[in-house]
Amino acid sequence: MTWLRPALRTCLTLAIWLPTAAAIAEEAGTQGAYLTRIANCAGCHTPPGDEPFAGGRAIQSAYGTFYAPNISPDPDTGIGAWSREQFRRALQQGERPDGSALYPACPYPSYTKVRSEDIDAIFDHLQSQPAVRNETPAHQLRFPYALRSLLPVWQALFFRPGAFASDDARGPEWNRGAYLVEGLGHCSACHQERDAFGATRRDPHAPGQRVRGWYAPSLHASDEAGLQGWSNKAAARLLRAGKSGDASMMGPMADVVFDSLQHLSPEDARAMATYLGALPDRQTEPSIHLFELSAAERQHAMQQGETLYREDCADCHGDAGEGTAAAPALAGNRAVNSPNPTNLARIIRNGGFPPSTQGNPQPFGMPPFPQLSDQELAALITYLRGSWGNQGAPVAAANLP
Repeated sequence: MTWLRPALRTCLTLAIWLPTAAAIAEEAGTQGAYLTRIANCAGCHTPPGDEPFAGGRAIQSAYGTFYAPNISPDPDTGIGAWSREQFRRALQQGERPDGSALYPACPYPSYTKVRSEDIDAIFDHLQSQPAVRNETPAHQLRFPYALRSLLPVWQALFFRPGAFASDDARGPEWNRGAYLVEGLGHCSACHQERDAFGATRRDPHAPGQRVRGWYAPSLHASDEAGLQGWSNKAAARLLRAGKSGDASMMGPMADVVFDSLQHLSPEDARAMATYLGALPDRQTEPSIHLFELSAAERQHAMQQGETLYREDCADCHGDAGEGTAAAPALAGNRAVNSPNPTNLARIIRNGGFPPSTQGNPQPFGMPPFPQLSDQELAALITYLRGSWGNQGAPVAAANLP
């Protein structure tokens, strides 16, 4: 009867997927529903397992904890009493209905580029959702970030409202991709480092930043998360499916794909891939300073790491890191060779799954290895980054997240 197991697994997957697909298809009839998904409003404003858009999700940052507000149409605790104009001013000007400034945890520095008609469509969609009465907690921020009175000064120094400007020298697909990446998708909010004042650095050589303990790599660097050199088809598939070849979205980015990017139309996915693939390939500033190992320390790490790999990893990833049907190749893997090993360390220690999407409905997961000490984990990572032609620098235990 073992032949029934694959069939049952497929049936269960379809049973879980089909209602979701049907719900998505029903929502797809409205432009507002589509734009709300691409802007990933639910990613911050819907706590896991809670009511849609009810707010209250804790967003950890270097400045303290932000709590996403309720954007359901409840008139008292949400945005039910807001006008279209007030909603536009919030997203394009960073201004609350009472005239006070919004914290840039709301990505209005990106949303300022979104067309007013698209913002109106998002507002109409949110207003059509069930109203949820939920008074969200106040932000818990360190001094001086807790002083809301300083926000107008911040906006004067670091925020420039302005509409998206098409580049006539580029084609319509590139311009659509730029609009989605720079505006609705607000990709730079995570993938470009913020300075001590909380402003996103516009320097293309700036690295990414830490998000929920993971590293959001730079989109300007092909050795990090850049799509330079990828085919448009492969890049678009990565955006929508969360997996393309040996590349998989993990951690917070898996959530973004599940909540948002998997719902991209094929045309918009290709447009984003076109824009991202055309970004100049830059060498970014170091996002982490790796401690140097002596020759003896590196040799010991390589020997210990090889033993750990043979015991725990080779059955799935292959004796020479070549990969199998169940696990990606590690030889030549960008995540393994990344200048910042944070994500590799988190994947090994905590495990995880790529997102379940229509393009990848049965993702293979990575089991966690919490039993590894910091020293063992560093040795394993050093071995992975120094074997089979990989050129990643060795990693010390002190560099682990």
